[in-house]
Amino acid sequence: EVQLVESGGGLVQAGGSLRLSCAASGFTFEDYTIGWFRQAPGKEREGISCISNSDGRTYSLDSVEGRFTISSDNGKNLVYLQMNSLKPEDTAVYYCAAYLNVGAPGLALATGEYDYWGQGTQVTVSS
Repeated sequence: EVQLVESGGGLVQAGGSLRLSCAASGFTFEDYTIGWFRQAPGKEREGISCISNSDGRTYSLDSVEGRFTISSDNGKNLVYLQMNSLKPEDTAVYYCAAYLNVGAPGLALATGEYDYWGQGTQVTVSS
């Protein structure tokens, strides 16, 4: 059974940092791209950063580039999202998701590309 479990969310003041973790199981980790998404109240879910576990390439939105860093530990089947210089507008539920990238684009942030989703973790940034 495929499982993605996020952790590390919480309440932080503006300018602070959090590190989110995504624990993956039930699939061959190295064959998948893992993405981080977020959804703020009343807004659509948006992809913010992804990593191809087959070759380590990453891609992030301009809005988080330089503040957020995605990384993975293939030995532990974990993907991290280090978030620095957090802003109130980063407040959202954060999700990790996965899709098989064998024969598919290695990096994508469209929600429709992803086959498996976690339950999400709340991140709240106070001003």
